[in-house]
Amino acid sequence: MTDAALAIEESGNRCLTVELATDPTSLRAAQALRYRVFGEECGANLHGAEQGLDQDHYDLHCEHLIVRDQRTGEVVATTRILDSERARSAGGFYSESEFQLVGLTDLRGDVMEIGRTCVHADYRNGATISVLWSGLAQLMNERHYSYLMGCASIEMQDGGIQAHAIMQRLRSRYLCREFLNAIPRLPLPERSLPDNVTAQLPPLLKAYMRLGAKICGEPCWDPEFNCADVFILLRREQLCPRYARHFKAS
Repeated sequence: MTDAALAIEESGNRCLTVELATDPTSLRAAQALRYRVFGEECGANLHGAEQGLDQDHYDLHCEHLIVRDQRTGEVVATTRILDSERARSAGGFYSESEFQLVGLTDLRGDVMEIGRTCVHADYRNGATISVLWSGLAQLMNERHYSYLMGCASIEMQDGGIQAHAIMQRLRSRYLCREFLNAIPRLPLPERSLPDNVTAQLPPLLKAYMRLGAKICGEPCWDPEFNCADVFILLRREQLCPRYARHFKAS
């Protein structure tokens, strides 16, 4: 991947491009967006909050993919990437801080972990996430990653009702421990569900499922972010055919 923008999406009067952050200013813009979404909107307890940033140890080892509105220069979406080689220098994948990943070392092929994915409130639409996916797709193609993995969050402002309802729905269709078993280090507290509750999948989790990802176990409770994290694994050869063309080299 070069410094040049990787993909362009015209959306109304916006021109969105995706690229890897290559300088401290772009990284801070991504961290500032993460703070606005996770800190201000979701109420997470974040390192760097006094500076209006979301920062942690893994940022130094990750690459940071950003979507920028070229008409304003603003960073409007971001995710960070930690591959197998960089994870060794970081002391492990971020997901391993929340889950015991049984079978991780047995996976055949390189792994690409994504995390801290977020989108500016004014840009939460299909076009923005499509541009972000296109950047991830190009990275997977160029570097021949075999797996994409990470954590998808479910908010718990309701005390966990939605998290449990969503897990009921996911277990029946998307649970697979064949390649990796994700055991939460802090399991989600048990609770009973009302009879009339309906499961509303968060947009990012829904996007993973549409791509063909599987969940690999029960969720982990993250008290700092007040959310339940679901571990997902996407095998490149099991991509949903509708989206496979974006993630497989021609």
